[in-house]
Amino acid sequence: MESFLKKFFPEVLIGKQGAKRDAYCRYDNQLLTAFTSSLYIAGTLSSLVASRVTRKVGRQNIMLAGGALFLAGSALNAGAVNIAMLIIGRMLLGFGIGFTAQAAPLYLAETAPARWRGAFTGAYDVFLVVGALVANTANYFTDRIPVWGWRVSLGLAAVPATVIVVGALFVPDTPSSLVLRCQTDKARASLQRIRGAEADVDAEFKDIVRAVEEARRNDEGAFRRVCGKGYRHYLLMMVAIPTFFDLTGMLVVAVFLPVLFRTVGFNSQKAILGSIIVNLVNLCSVIASIFVIDRAGRKFLFLAGGTLMMISQVAVSWIMAEHLGKHHAAATMARGYAFGLLALMCLYTASFGMSWGPLKWVVPSEIYPVEIRSAGQATTISIALTLSFAQTQVFISLLCAMKYAIFLFYAGWVLAMTVFIALLLPETKGVPLEAMRSVWAKHWYWKRFVKDNKLDAQVNCL
Repeated sequence: MESFLKKFFPEVLIGKQGAKRDAYCRYDNQLLTAFTSSLYIAGTLSSLVASRVTRKVGRQNIMLAGGALFLAGSALNAGAVNIAMLIIGRMLLGFGIGFTAQAAPLYLAETAPARWRGAFTGAYDVFLVVGALVANTANYFTDRIPVWGWRVSLGLAAVPATVIVVGALFVPDTPSSLVLRCQTDKARASLQRIRGAEADVDAEFKDIVRAVEEARRNDEGAFRRVCGKGYRHYLLMMVAIPTFFDLTGMLVVAVFLPVLFRTVGFNSQKAILGSIIVNLVNLCSVIASIFVIDRAGRKFLFLAGGTLMMISQVAVSWIMAEHLGKHHAAATMARGYAFGLLALMCLYTASFGMSWGPLKWVVPSEIYPVEIRSAGQATTISIALTLSFAQTQVFISLLCAMKYAIFLFYAGWVLAMTVFIALLLPETKGVPLEAMRSVWAKHWYWKRFVKDNKLDAQVNCL
């Protein structure tokens, strides 16, 4: 928004309006990107703290804390009078995201029936996309308000924050979390409430107790344990999945999509409208993935989505190479090619929304055994947020330096991650969390590292 740039980043607005400014470099300003990226570094720190705290207080209380922090950050951003207030507010938002992103996917995975776990956990991504769509739609209308429209946009973050806080008050904690804290009666009541009053939960509850007892026997040193031989496959996945997710390029494209559309010649309103269209496509694809994720399986969606993402990224790179700033530095893209780029971004987003978008949350939340589940999820989230911080901080500079080749860079990584998934990730659809070890034990490569232990269904809280 130009009113936002004028108040906090006037040098960017002046540079953007300069006739000789390189089309790819109009928004290259490290302080501006720090406003965005500060959220992710704060989220990294809070997710690591949340992994330890959640074992003591449970998933529900972590979500409450995250919502409260998010509420405080939105208020500070809406009332900001200088850049320091903006960045502190963004960091509070990041602390809230780190807490909720650590707890919410685990909550969904631990409460969902095994046969629908992918759809339940994938719903987390649906609401992330809904949030992005609502945010861009709000920006589209508040951009028309002169001088203070940006305050409305930033202040509206209080709405989802309030939903998180109020919603978390009305849900029970997960049975696994309650058993881990020696509240077995409450755990059984929670499971009965989740499955329904008439459901027979005896067998499932015994499986939960058995898994938690295994975790209790190895209660200390979860972060150290994942480096042992029997956990190498988990260690690789908790590093590889968030790393590859960020290297799809979708995060920075989503964050800077209006900037990208401004780069190719759209005005402010059309750039935001283009972002809304792409978000709508993403939402439709994520919703579609929920209906097929537990039928087609995780690997099929990973492989099909990765192939289409790679094709669309190469095509975007070709269009930008041929038709943006080719003859002189200040050139913008012809109208027809600009809309063609929008169509390709929609294809890229749809492919992502069917694959890496929801599966980045589904797979890590279900593959870890209970003794390292919180630590594994925290590591996954922390790596993802750290890479998000790095990428959002440098993306505009990379766009300025690499120009159209930035999309070839991401296409190369998509090829690498697609091959990785094909070779090393086992299919986990329909497998109960408590039986997940057997999937790894049958994998052609990982079976040499996996021990499939059986324990009696009793919990020791002494």
